[in-house]
Order: sequence, then C-alpha cells, then structure tokens
Amino acid sequence: MTTYRVIIQPNAEAEIEAAYLYRAEHAPQAAARWFVGLVEAINTLEHFPARCPLAPESGHFAEEIRQLLYGARRDVFRILFTIQGDAVHVLHVRHGAQQYLHEE
Repeated sequence: MTTYRVIIQPNAEAEIEAAYLYRAEHAPQAAARWFVGLVEAINTLEHFPARCPLAPESGHFAEEIRQLLYGARRDVFRILFTIQGDAVHVLHVRHGAQQYLHEE
C-alpha cells in the first residue's frame, strides 16, 4: 500500500486557523475537538486518497481536485486536494455553505 505525503498549503492552513478561531470564540472545547477531528480526517489522506470523489470545481481546473467531507449536518467542511505523484496537496478547507471555487 502506498503511503502519500500530506502537504497542507498556506491557503488551507489559513482557512483552518480562521475556522478554529471563530469556533474558539464561542466554544473553546468544541473548537479543540473540531480541530483534532479535522487533522485526523486530513491525515487519512495518507492512504488511498483517490477514494474521495472529484470536487464540483474539478472540471474548471487543469488538474483533478478531489474533496473529503468532514463534519455533519449543517457543519460540513470540504477538504479540497490534489494528488501529485506520492503527495497529497491540501489546497483549501472550506465550509460546505461557501460557494464553489473558480479559476480566478
């Protein structure tokens, strides 16, 4: 079984931090649990990341963009990533209510 390196890009890091800080203002313990769960979900991409479906945005970009969903009900986050060789690049972590990405 191939193990992939998971690389979180600066945009994704900033989005994760912003989501955590927003949550921490209202419920610090819940924010910590959310963060740990998100990191665990991202780490699952080390094994068989192609199991995740293509993101709706994928058709607008030259390379395949896949998504891993994390969360439940109205609080789902989309972890958007590409697979390049033996590396998974996490590009964005966006709340499910946010608009889809475009090339701009």
